[in-house]
Amino acid sequence: MKTTSQVDGVTEARHLSPLSAMRPATLDNIEKAVRKLFAGFDANEVTMAQIAKTANVSLQTLYKYFGDKQTLFYTIMDRVLGRLASRMIDHLQGIDSVEERLRKTLWVCFDFVDSHPDAVMVLYSVSELHFRNIAIYENKELIDAFLTVLEDGQTRGVLNDTVPLYTLFDVFMGFINRLGLMHIIRQTETPIIAEFDALFVILWRAISKPE
Repeated sequence: MKTTSQVDGVTEARHLSPLSAMRPATLDNIEKAVRKLFAGFDANEVTMAQIAKTANVSLQTLYKYFGDKQTLFYTIMDRVLGRLASRMIDHLQGIDSVEERLRKTLWVCFDFVDSHPDAVMVLYSVSELHFRNIAIYENKELIDAFLTVLEDGQTRGVLNDTVPLYTLFDVFMGFINRLGLMHIIRQTETPIIAEFDALFVILWRAISKPE
């Protein structure tokens, strides 16, 4: 991995050690620290020293593998969301029913909200201008899997075919994003997954083909 830095107006390239060389337990601790700190503080106030202390690693280790705070943040969020993306892709494939594929995918997303509330809050601290720095938003495999299901649904006559596929995709993801965020902000005692059946009915009515 290579990152760059500005010194007296000159861009310097720095070669970083690969994450594969880091002990898995150490990387797990760094992930937990990033999720905890960035969910509880303004991102500009979080320092590399805080991350190192919370993760119980040396500052030297963080700079060796990540180079700077921004690279560290996006790398860790890629790791967290990469696991979610893999689960979503699994559920978008292999089942004949379009409704069931979308149902299972929604369940995976709400399960993520319940099990990773800190990561959800961290995501909402990211400016829309910087979303593309997080790989899940440019994950071609995930987006293609989603669009394939949605196109299949339109072809079969079960999903609304008066709007582009990306509109259906945005409705699906927007539904998750808003409900997930507000569930955490309101500090609702019951998990969001407890209301899953009713929520899926609402979403399905929004994207299914009008009768």
